[in-house]
Amino acid sequence: MPLNSTPCTVNAREFDRKRAALEAASVTDFGLWGGLIPGNIQEMAELSDRGVIGFKAFLCDSGLPEFPRADEETLFAGLKEAARLELPVAVHAESHEVTGALTRRMIAEGRRTVKDFLLSRPVAAEVEAILAATRLAGEAGAKLHIVHVSSGRGVVAALEARSRGVDVSIETCPHYLFFTEEDVERLGAVAKCAPPLRNASDQEDLWTQLLGGGIDMVASDHSPAPPEMKTGAFWDAWGGIGGVQSTLAVLLDRGFHARGLPLETIAALLAVHPARRFRIHGKGGLLVGNDADLALVDLSARATLHQSDLLQRHPISPYIGRTFQGAVRETIRRGETIFKDGAITAHTVGKLVRPVPNKPSKDYI
Repeated sequence: MPLNSTPCTVNAREFDRKRAALEAASVTDFGLWGGLIPGNIQEMAELSDRGVIGFKAFLCDSGLPEFPRADEETLFAGLKEAARLELPVAVHAESHEVTGALTRRMIAEGRRTVKDFLLSRPVAAEVEAILAATRLAGEAGAKLHIVHVSSGRGVVAALEARSRGVDVSIETCPHYLFFTEEDVERLGAVAKCAPPLRNASDQEDLWTQLLGGGIDMVASDHSPAPPEMKTGAFWDAWGGIGGVQSTLAVLLDRGFHARGLPLETIAALLAVHPARRFRIHGKGGLLVGNDADLALVDLSARATLHQSDLLQRHPISPYIGRTFQGAVRETIRRGETIFKDGAITAHTVGKLVRPVPNKPSKDYI
C-alpha cells in the first residue's frame, strides 16, 4: 500500500524509490499501489505506466500528514481517472464527518479511554463511507475495492451497491475475524486499528457474510510501527496491526477447523480472487504455466506464536501467545523454497508484479 512506509507512493519518483528498495531486499514477489490524495490526479497516469496495481484513498484522516484524505471532489476525479486507466481504486471506508465529529466531542469531554475510541469510530461511519464511495464509483464507472471491512453491515452495504451494477469488491482482515472489542480493551494499543475491532455480534455477522460468499478477499492490512508508536496513551498510538504472518493461521483455525470453511474457499480468498480482481498474471491458481507459488500446510499441527517467530522488522503483534491449529511448514515462490520450518531460506529476491491489460479472468489466472 502507498503509505505506512517511506516514501508514500504518490508519484512516479516515489514509486521508483520504493521499487528499488524492494528489488534489493524483498523475499516475496510484490506489487505496489499508488496513492490517491488531493493534488495528485495528474500523477496517476505516470503511476499507471510504472505498473501500480491500483490507487488507494482514505476517506478519513490517514494518520499521516503527507497522505491527506481524499475529499469527495478528489475521490470522484480520481475514480474517473482510474476508470480511464482501467485500474481499481481501493478506499479506507470511514466517514470523515462522523469520525471527526465524534472524536472532537470525546476530546472536548475529556473522554480518552479505549472504549471512547471505539465509540468514536462506529459501524455507522463505515457504512456511510461505503455508501458514498459506491455512489461515486457507480457514477464514474470505476472499479472500487473496499479494504478492511470490519462489519457484516458494511459488507451488506457494498453488496447492495453491487446489485445495482457498481463494480465493487469486498475485503476483510483476519483481526476482525479473530479479535473483538473486548480484546482491544484488554490488550491496549497493540490491538488498535481503524476501523476498530467490533463487538462479538458484529464479528459473527462478518463470519456469516464470509461463509455465505459475500466477501471476496481476506487480507492482512499489515500495518507495522516501531515500538515507540505503539506505546503511551492509547489515543495517540499508531492505529495498525502487524498480522501478515497470522492471516492464513486465522482462516485455518477459526475458519476451516472451527466453522468448516473449505480449503478451496480459503485459497480463493487469499489467492485466486486477488489475482483475478487485480489482474496479476501467473499468480493465484495451480495451473500449467503459472508461477509455482505454494504454501505447504500441516493442518493438524498446533502452533503458538511467540515474539521470536515474527519475521517483521518490529516484532509487535496482538497474536503473540495465541495458539492456532494449522501451520505453514514451507513456502515456495516461483519454484524456490523461501521459507521452511520457521526460517527464511530464499537465495534470490522477489520481483515486481504488475497488472496485465483488461482480459477475461480465465486469461490471467
